Amino acid sequence: MNEKVMNVGQAIIEGTQDVFSTMLMVELEAGEPIEGHGGEVDSNVTSMLGLGKDIRGMLAVHCPEAVAKDITGTFLGMKVEELDEDVKDAIGEIANMIAGNLKIFFQEHDKDVALAIPTSVVGKSFRTSGMFGAQRVAVPFSMNGATFLVELKYMEVI
Repeated sequence: MNEKVMNVGQAIIEGTQDVFSTMLMVELEAGEPIEGHGGEVDSNVTSMLGLGKDIRGMLAVHCPEAVAKDITGTFLGMKVEELDEDVKDAIGEIANMIAGNLKIFFQEHDKDVALAIPTSVVGKSFRTSGMFGAQRVAVPFSMNGATFLVELKYMEVI
């Protein structure tokens, strides 16, 4: 794995762990960053937002149903029974905060980044695509014994 990808992977780990420890009081266990094309992602809820200016791309948080409910319930301090608007909003806000941490990381490397508003998708079988030629770094995280994925697809504008 090249050093640039490793640094982005580490930024995803640190940014995600910071969001979860600060906002949810939860310590996450991070897996090894995965580089390259992705395949099917085990997700029932995906929240994603675009990045623009010097770094163009998309950050996505992919969660199986149980993890999305667990994150939302912890975030809101209540039991979550279904994949409703609260879940979409909570996972979208988590994605937004992680992207904010990545924005700071890129600014430290002299890259100006603009963030879009998060969009959430709920379903049983879907795949995101696009950004031909983009780099991809994905990091699996464990929370309460279940796994979710934070994925960044990006291109540097020269």
